[in-house]
Order: sequence, then C-alpha cells, then structure tokens
Amino acid sequence: MNKVLVRTARLDELETLLQFEQGIVEYERHMVPDMMTEHFNYYDLKELIENDDSEVLVAEVDGKLVASGYAKLKKSSNYLTHEYHSFLGFMFVSPDFRGKGINGKIVDQLTVWSKEKGATVLCLTVFAQNQSGIRAYEKIGFDKNVIEMRKDI
Repeated sequence: MNKVLVRTARLDELETLLQFEQGIVEYERHMVPDMMTEHFNYYDLKELIENDDSEVLVAEVDGKLVASGYAKLKKSSNYLTHEYHSFLGFMFVSPDFRGKGINGKIVDQLTVWSKEKGATVLCLTVFAQNQSGIRAYEKIGFDKNVIEMRKDI
C-alpha cells in the first residue's frame, strides 16, 4: 500500500464524507433492529468541519479519500476528575483499506488534537455486535467502560 496521508477534512469534500457516513449507517443497520429504513444522517459534518471544538480528519491514499474520523471536545460529567474529554466518531475506513492500521493513524492525530484542546480522555461508542470494531479499538488502547443495556417492551 502506498503512503497514507492523514489531514484535516475540507468542506469541498463533503460529498465523499456523506458517502462515508452512509457506509457507516449501512454497516450498522443490521446491528440495530429498530433503525430507520429511510435515509438519515448521524452527523452534521459541515458543522463539525467548521467548529473550533471539533476536528474532522480524512486519510488519503494516492489522492483518494479512504477513511475518516472526528474528535469533538465535550464537557465531562461533574462527577469525573477530568473537566473535558474528546468524543470520537465518524470512524470509517473503505472496505479495501481495512486492517491496514489507517484507523489507528487517524486516532493518533485526533489524540494530538485532543491534548492540544485540553482533553485528557478519549471516548467513543461502538455497538456490542461490532466485534471487529471492538477488537480494533482495543488494539489501539481503548478499554470497555460503560455498557449500555436495552430491553424492548
């Protein structure tokens, strides 16, 4: 594989980023039994790109966007010792580029950005059924923290 360039996303790349987002939606659709079947968006990508309290990154190989991720600075709960944390989302890698460490490169740069913004903790959510995602995040140092449970009634 050629060199991977990780950089800040631009607004003129929004069309590709929206395709990445729909890739995430389709991947997760089978994990959520009551997910809407019509089109929807998880994120306001334009706002995330423009906001000073968030950083959207893309990975590029041979001039082609192949991955994305964002960090958003958030105020932590008042019972925690850290005042701010950085929440990660929009973690997508094109199928042909998975398993090559690209997600880890994005997380590394989001970590640097988060530290510069004063965050001391990174958080993310992943569906329990997404075992490959869980393994990938554990591989780069994440630990399971809170487990959200659900019961249909």
